Amino acid sequence: MGLLDKLKRGKKNAKETEEAVEAVGWKAIEAEFERVYPGQTNPKHYGTLVKWVFGGNDPLDGISIYDGGDYWHFVSFGQTEIYEKESDDKDISGYGYELTFKLKKYQYEDEEGELKCICGILQMIARLTFTNGEVFRPFEYIYTGQSAGIDALQKSNLTGFICVPDSTVNTIQTPNGQVEFLELIGMTDAELKTLSDHQSVKNVYKKLGSDITDYHRESVV
Repeated sequence: MGLLDKLKRGKKNAKETEEAVEAVGWKAIEAEFERVYPGQTNPKHYGTLVKWVFGGNDPLDGISIYDGGDYWHFVSFGQTEIYEKESDDKDISGYGYELTFKLKKYQYEDEEGELKCICGILQMIARLTFTNGEVFRPFEYIYTGQSAGIDALQKSNLTGFICVPDSTVNTIQTPNGQVEFLELIGMTDAELKTLSDHQSVKNVYKKLGSDITDYHRESVV
């Protein structure tokens, strides 16, 4: 039985209640983000109505959004073991990482819609892992092949992503194992077409000079 099977085990043997399960992994993630963003103990949060283990379509139990000043900082809850330990690897929690994303603030026509759009993207990427076993690593890229932007109105030049370690937060040790934070950064189609390996991702990341996704920026290639 592989890691994917173990993490999906709950879908077949879903508990009738969650009242006895302490969210130790969840609390550890929150503690790290509260370290970076002091006082933000009640950030914006979008929870999943029907959890994956109970047959829902969204593998992430929730996504929190912290206020970074000129950007919103998203973090997922569900790629790691946020409740009890289920996998055999005592050193790594779940898939070993949670997804993050930093969105530059603007006077959006519908800010709530833009925030929900990113939440949907994070769920979609997590779904690739839970259904196909596709695990993402730092300095990989996600080429969608689409021409529409990743923003809610699909007007941005950004159509895909690169993955980098989130430098704002630290890798943490939880009771369920180690958790890293893998940040997605929006990329243009032209930028994505120059990528072939880890070094090429590092090169374009250096050219960007920022890990904040800006829907209005021009291509750096």
